[in-house]
Amino acid sequence: MSGDPGQTSVVPPPEEVEPGSGVRIMVEYCEPCGFEATYLELASAVKEQYPGIEIESRLGGTGAFEIEINGQLVFSKLENGGFPYEKDLIEAIRRASKGEPLEKITNSRPPCVIL
Repeated sequence: MSGDPGQTSVVPPPEEVEPGSGVRIMVEYCEPCGFEATYLELASAVKEQYPGIEIESRLGGTGAFEIEINGQLVFSKLENGGFPYEKDLIEAIRRASKGEPLEKITNSRPPCVIL
């Protein structure tokens, strides 16, 4: 048996060192449209997965809910007509944090549900 106390087998994966560090997200949303709550919900989910991430918001035009990662537009409600799924945004952040190329998110959930 090796009794060397200098060796350890528990090494955290690189993404757990500072999850999301080096990734900057900007969300532009329409406040009069009531999209602030959606932004806050999305920001909370992102921060839970990636505590080291920078996420900011700014007010946008009517109907806007646009998301940029490191300056690249990855989602546009104006183009898609809905809001992004959290899993798609989390995947885009994962790719950005690993330096992989980003693709535009084209899936979207409807802005409201009629019962």
